[in-house]
Amino acid sequence: MKYLIIGLGNIGPEYELTRHNIGFLTIDRLADQFNATWKSGRLAFTSEIKHKGRSIHLIKPTTYMNLSGKAVNYWMKELNISKENMLVLVDDVAIPFGKLRMRAKGSAAGHNGLKNIEALCGGQDYPRLRMGIGDDFPKGRQVDYVLGRFTQAEFDELPLMMDKAIDMILGFCTIGIAQTMTQFND
Repeated sequence: MKYLIIGLGNIGPEYELTRHNIGFLTIDRLADQFNATWKSGRLAFTSEIKHKGRSIHLIKPTTYMNLSGKAVNYWMKELNISKENMLVLVDDVAIPFGKLRMRAKGSAAGHNGLKNIEALCGGQDYPRLRMGIGDDFPKGRQVDYVLGRFTQAEFDELPLMMDKAIDMILGFCTIGIAQTMTQFND
């Protein structure tokens, strides 16, 4: 069985530890736990891990967040992986910081990265892991908030959140989405 796990984020040092890059940060942590290395591939950094007989392909799109669908569509086709076997890790301001919600499908909820994936990959019916970054920003300042760096308190909590997300990713690839959602969703 093959799986494609996509961590969404923006490339470049100015985005490195921002809330919008929680997908990149989490997938980096997963790769580190398996001593996997990243390669520069077409439209994305790529890596692969093996877990319980599964080949799990990891990508971090280099297209910037708003064009993530280009990389996702390319790698789905290149690796011959169906939408049911891909999982998109994405930041979500509608979920409190630290909470995680896996869904089999859903709307983009205003997230430009998800909108682009929908447009280029044929709709909303693909699994995603929504990672709560909270909404502690004044009206009209959402962009500054998501592109801002984590507070120290958030940064201290981040490893726990990412480790739970990794457990959910591995569960998605082994026990399936339904059981993973039942076991882990906040």
